[in-house]
Order: sequence, then structure tokens, then C-alpha cells
Amino acid sequence: MQQRSKSTSRGQWGLIGAAYAFLIIMMGTTLPTPLYPIYSEEFNLSPLVITIIYAVYAGGVIFGLLVFGQLSDRIGRRYVLLPGVILSIISALVFLFATNLTLLLIGRIISGLSAGLFTSTATATIVNLAPDDKKNQASTIASSVNMLGLGCGPLVCGILAEYLPYPTRLIFIVNIVTLVIAFIAIWLMPEPVKDRQSFRIQVQKLSVPAEMRSTFINAVIPVFVGFSMLGLMTAISPNFLGEILNMNNKAIVGVTVFLVFCASTVGQLLFKQKSDFHVLRLGSMTLIVGVALVAVSLILHSYILLLVGAMVSGLGQAFSFRAGLSTVNSAAPDDQRAEITSTFFTIAYVAISIPIVGIGLLELGLNVQWAGVVFSIIVVLLAVVSLLLLLRQGHQSTSE
Repeated sequence: MQQRSKSTSRGQWGLIGAAYAFLIIMMGTTLPTPLYPIYSEEFNLSPLVITIIYAVYAGGVIFGLLVFGQLSDRIGRRYVLLPGVILSIISALVFLFATNLTLLLIGRIISGLSAGLFTSTATATIVNLAPDDKKNQASTIASSVNMLGLGCGPLVCGILAEYLPYPTRLIFIVNIVTLVIAFIAIWLMPEPVKDRQSFRIQVQKLSVPAEMRSTFINAVIPVFVGFSMLGLMTAISPNFLGEILNMNNKAIVGVTVFLVFCASTVGQLLFKQKSDFHVLRLGSMTLIVGVALVAVSLILHSYILLLVGAMVSGLGQAFSFRAGLSTVNSAAPDDQRAEITSTFFTIAYVAISIPIVGIGLLELGLNVQWAGVVFSIIVVLLAVVSLLLLLRQGHQSTSE
């Protein structure tokens, strides 16, 4: 009995450690957001170059997911998470000493690789370490930690950069300290994968077991829409606030982006008694309203309306993300969970990068305001398509 109690306690602390490390890693990926106006001025970077910096990060994430996403199913979670923390520390060091565009690009690629290693593996780890009767709650914890970490990056960086000295240096020193603690937490975490196999790198195909393919598709489409919204808000917020509204306070930029992810985190705690299918529909409907408000705010130059639209959109993204991830995790076989969630997050990160790259290209002919309006309309249309597909699925289920 005492041995079982110690094992349970160690598992609980391992779960807390994995969640903390997940939060810190994701926080590190969005830390530079309020700093891009500074980098643009210091290194004379055009909007297109800033877009390339965003794009190489997304490429690093997708590469990490496809090449290493299934590896933790074979060799164990810890041995993928630890390199993920090390890569994040290296990325922070590169940014700490960055003096040119090349180092910014290298830092973002490494940061993307870190997120690629961590995203699906940490999610699977949290689910593995949770008690059997808490697996659905574990999915919610994982997705909430993911979103909260992404939101805390711009918030913490914006505040430190605006009110303390060394705006492009201090935040990365703080980040490195938190990452060292994350490394220790993962090192001490109990290893959930007991039946380990030999180390073998295998590029993952974007495929899902046939028996759950229909479930996966219906779950991932609303998630694609939700992450497209996150990419939209990340892309337009810094430049729209600075160029159109003349709001150059980096803390305000950080708070604005944080509120989107904060709403996403809070939204994942709502409607827990509803089925995943109903929450997915609610997510699509909420995204339609929220992103439409963002489009109107850009046209009217209204910061308040932008905030409202951002938070409503964040709620819609949360509903879609939580229900989609829960649906996929519930249906996935234990020995393929990391591989399947890698596919899930690959699609999500493709979605988050499309508006960032697209708006950067549109800014060559339009300003950030109208580039944002165009992509807001596209995201709204995608959300409408997602809702129609879910309604058709519900009608078919009722007919059967």
C-alpha cells in the first residue's frame, strides 16, 4: 500500500512537472512577438522578412513533428522531451546574442524544432501520467497549458521589454532560468512508456488509422479554422497597433495577444458536460462571430472592438481545440497516440502559419489593415464551411 502511494505521488508530481515544462516551452516560442518592431528597426527588416521569420519557425515545428513526433512511442517520452528543452535553451541563447537577421532565423528554426518535439509528446505524456479515470481531463490540461504558454510569451516579454532595461536581452535570460527548472522537472519525471524499443528515426506520414479516420477529419477541420485565427491575430496585432493606431507600447501588444490565448485557456474549461461534437459546433459558430468582429475592428480602427473580437475568437478556438484534441485522444490507440497527435498538431501548425505568411505577402500591395480584413473574411468562410460539415454530420447521425 505504501509503495503504491509513493508511486501515485511520484506520478502526480511528474504530471505537474510535465505540465510546467510544456508551459515554459510554448511560452518561449512566442516570446519574441512584441520585439519584432524593435528588430525591424535595428536590422532594417521589411514586413516580408518578418513573415519569413515566422514561416521558418512554423517549418521547424512541422519538421520536428514529422521526423520526431512518433519517436517517443518507441524510446520513451523523457528522451524526446529533454532534447526539446535543450533546443529551447539554445534558441534563447541565440536570441540573447542576436545581432543580425541570420541569428534571428536560426533562433526561430531551433525554437520551432523544440516546439515540434514537445507539442505532441508532452500532450501524450500528460495523458499517460493521468489516472485512468481522468484521461479526458488530462487532454484539457494539456491543451490549456499549450494555449496558456503561447499567451504568456508575449505578455511577459511585452511587460519586461517596455518597463525594464535591455528589452531584447533580459527576457531571454529569464527564459533560460525557467528552462533549466523545466529540464530538472522532466529529468525527475517517471517514464510513462514501459515497453521501449530501439532508437530509429522515421519520417512520419500524415496518416491516421483507418478505423478512426472519419472521427479525426471531423475533429481536425474546426481546429484548422481555430488555429488560422491564432495566426491571424499574431500576424496583425503588432503592426496594426503600431502603424494604424499609433500604439507602440510593447506591453499593450503583449496584453492584446495574451487575451486571445487567455480566452482560449478559459474557454477550454467551459461546457465540460457537453459532448465533444456539440462543443465543436459551438466553436465554429463562436469563431464566425469573433473573427467577423476582428474584421470590423480593422475597418473602423477600433482597438476595443479588436479586443472583443479577439477574446470571442479565442473562446471559439478553445472550444474547437479542446473538443477536437479530446476526440482524437479518446479514439487513438495507446501505442499510436503520440504519432496521431503529431498529425493533429502538424495540421494545426500549417493552419497557424498560413495567415502569417499570407498577410506578409499581401502587405506588399496592401497595408496591414486591409491585409487583415482579407484574411479575416477567409477565416470566417472557413468557419462557415466547418459548421456546415458538422451540422451535416449531426443530421446523418440522427438519420441513422
